[in-house]
Amino acid sequence: MSRPVVTRFAPSPTGFLHIGGGRTALFNWLYARRTGGKMLLRIEDTDRERSTEPAIQAILDGLRWLGLDWDGDVVYQFARAQRHREIAESLLETGGAYRCYATPQELEEMRETARKEGRPLRYDGRWRDRDPSEAPEGVKPVIRLRAPQEGETVVEDHVQGRVVWQNKDLDDLVLLRSDGNPTYMLAVVVDDHDMGVTHVIRGDDHLTNAARQTQIYRALGWDVPEWAHLPLIHGPDGAKLSKRHGALGVDAYRTMGYLPLALRNYLVRLGWSHGDQEIFSTDEMIAAFGLESIGRSPARFDFAKLENLNGHYMRAAPASEIMAALDDVLPELGPPRGIPVPLPSDLRDLLQRALPGLQERAKTLVELLDSAYYLYAPRPLGLDEKAAALLQGDAVERLRAARSALAGLDAWTPEAAESATRAAAEAAGVKLGQMAQPLRAALTGRATSPPIFDVMAVLGKAETLARIDDRIAG
Repeated sequence: MSRPVVTRFAPSPTGFLHIGGGRTALFNWLYARRTGGKMLLRIEDTDRERSTEPAIQAILDGLRWLGLDWDGDVVYQFARAQRHREIAESLLETGGAYRCYATPQELEEMRETARKEGRPLRYDGRWRDRDPSEAPEGVKPVIRLRAPQEGETVVEDHVQGRVVWQNKDLDDLVLLRSDGNPTYMLAVVVDDHDMGVTHVIRGDDHLTNAARQTQIYRALGWDVPEWAHLPLIHGPDGAKLSKRHGALGVDAYRTMGYLPLALRNYLVRLGWSHGDQEIFSTDEMIAAFGLESIGRSPARFDFAKLENLNGHYMRAAPASEIMAALDDVLPELGPPRGIPVPLPSDLRDLLQRALPGLQERAKTLVELLDSAYYLYAPRPLGLDEKAAALLQGDAVERLRAARSALAGLDAWTPEAAESATRAAAEAAGVKLGQMAQPLRAALTGRATSPPIFDVMAVLGKAETLARIDDRIAG
């Protein structure tokens, strides 16, 4: 009987949640949910200088924002160091490991010889079969794995296929440093075993680690988990995704105005395919996801594609979801735009009424807020360059004609406002657009906006007429 699936996401808290880490977490989460298993979260905080509490919080916040929950409590690797030491000691007792007293000078000589001979550095095993009684004075030993020297180590990978290493090319890796601290290789194996992890899904930069870790599992007599090593994400130019390609952290995409569901949908399609389908609900993702559909080639991050996908989600989201997303990012995005935080009730009401028109045009929350400028800008509205151009010449006369027609309305609806403006345009001998564009500039300060008669309905009659008066007064 097969064991229930247990996956894990195990980031190092040395910064934000990288976009590649977000995808790795998503794939682990989807596979666990697809199989009725669990996804665990382990923070690999053994680098004490770089592992900070803000970085840990950024990872947890990023996962929560993406909607990726984990099962059970967060496991912190550093807190388990004593358990890692015990396992290293147990391997000494069984002969699966040995104490190595090679001095720093000897190790440097090995490195120098390897460099001169043009071969990779490998520890030469000089303490593999020596008696510790020969140990030099004052040298604290490391504990090394007694790795197999003949045959091969094979990794059967769900993504990469069968990968083979010749054991003669793999040296005796360090399990415990001379200061008693466990190495990454040992800690990962012990933690994954103790947490019951059945499937290790991670970036393919860890593929060689899988061979090393397989050797540790076998030395301990433990079951080796199943492996799935994901190709890394590349930038649009085909190079490994880096800072020069733009935002790297999940938190940066949040600040750039992307919706979590859109980013999640985009990430699932980076390296995984399901026919021609591009848009997935959460349930569809879970039902369709499988490791066999992950490609071996690196995926390319396409910002334009992400923006278009986000635009789809912006248009499809209910107003309550957009308002919740705005509330989440307004502390960062609002004040620089002159938007008070928290939103005053009257501005919130205006924004909610304007949302249908704003959602239709905006691809991100940032675009939505910028196009909502007319709702929160102080009067008289500042004009962008194109709006100022629309108010040149006889535009003021057209504003006066439109104002007169609009002032006489009893019913204040988009349809009534359009009908009155159309009649004023006909009376002035101009097209509707020639009347509507100066109105757009006067009411929004911009040359583009949601439909202008919808804008009038949102602003209300008094505010609409007052803004027209601002422009007539010059």
